Amino acid sequence: MGIPAPPESVSENPAEEPDSPGNPSSAHKHKRFRRIRRLLGLRTTRVVLALVAAVFVWLCWSVGQALTAPGDDSVAARIAEWGRDHHLGPLVTFLEDQQYKAHPPKVGGTPTMALTPDGAPVQNNGTSSMKPIVPARLVSPAGPPLPGEGTWQTLGSVHGTPALLGAFLRPDDQHTSYVAAVVSMDQRLLRFQLHPGESDPGPANWGVPPSVPPGQRTGLLATFNGGFKVNDSEAGGGFFLNGITRGTLTDGAASLVFTKDGKVTVAQWGRDASMTPNVTGVRQNLKLIVDQGKVPASVDQNVEYGWGLTIAGKYFVWRSGVGVTSDGRLVFAYGPALSVRTLADLLASAGCVRAMQLDINPAWMSFQYYQPKSNPADPTPVKLLPDQERPADRYYDSTSRDFTAVYAR
Repeated sequence: MGIPAPPESVSENPAEEPDSPGNPSSAHKHKRFRRIRRLLGLRTTRVVLALVAAVFVWLCWSVGQALTAPGDDSVAARIAEWGRDHHLGPLVTFLEDQQYKAHPPKVGGTPTMALTPDGAPVQNNGTSSMKPIVPARLVSPAGPPLPGEGTWQTLGSVHGTPALLGAFLRPDDQHTSYVAAVVSMDQRLLRFQLHPGESDPGPANWGVPPSVPPGQRTGLLATFNGGFKVNDSEAGGGFFLNGITRGTLTDGAASLVFTKDGKVTVAQWGRDASMTPNVTGVRQNLKLIVDQGKVPASVDQNVEYGWGLTIAGKYFVWRSGVGVTSDGRLVFAYGPALSVRTLADLLASAGCVRAMQLDINPAWMSFQYYQPKSNPADPTPVKLLPDQERPADRYYDSTSRDFTAVYAR
């Protein structure tokens, strides 16, 4: 009887397994592993991997800093600002362009909101002998007015005398479903305070907080946004507050100028105003968009780069501006689907002799008025335009950008 042959042994080492159809050869795998190990052993590879790891760590840290910075900016706004600050502007603009194409400003239609601010008819019920300044009803750029369009309502009073008046109107005869707001502020009854932002103009011994904190809200009647980032080359100017300057105060720049008596004016720096001991604050931004009561032709020139990099470079976006009238009132205007021209026209039609653009795009727009209700020391903020992106109480918390607070005298 013959001795049976032993069964074929099966190796436990995959490298010794025979090739099989549909599977890569074990030798092939082994060669690949050796190549990877040799590649990782190269000094150049280790340096590249170390750089990639360092960049990844820095990226996480940098974006994290932007997302956790003080202020109430949205995540989208923080990421967009971070991108532009780190040379990713073209990518941010491309993404915004896609969003704009998906939701362009509507042409035609009618507003979905009533064109009467949530205020009271203008009347003087106070003890003050001072008569309110009630401007003429604003003429609608869209044609025959809708009910309430362009009429003034009282948003805030001082000793019973209307001091803060608001009006709504459609901005032009094309974007007729959108509503812009205009506010008239009587400086005989009001005082103004410039506030810095946490990141713009940034930390310093300003003597004024980047918010309206508890204990400083009695008599607060309104707040509104400031201008472009101070270090933007487009802005063409500086920021000054209580002896400290960021950027450079530039002759010819449109300037919001604050003085020791709590008043404010809009001026061309070096012509209508200059640095004196009486000046407590200056907020410069671009050039005047109303001068001597007229809108200059320059508002229609180089719109994207001369008047701010708007969303996707489009002209009709959220914009804000402020001006001064011949009788000393300060006028603020803002709204969606505005061009530089239509913003300037609104301010000129409201009686401004000089006016300037402030900030643009929905992430930065806001005007709030405050209702004392049951607690005058902590008045309730109200959005003037209900569709503004920023919350009504944005300035009750620390904010990233500068703003102006308006108080009763």
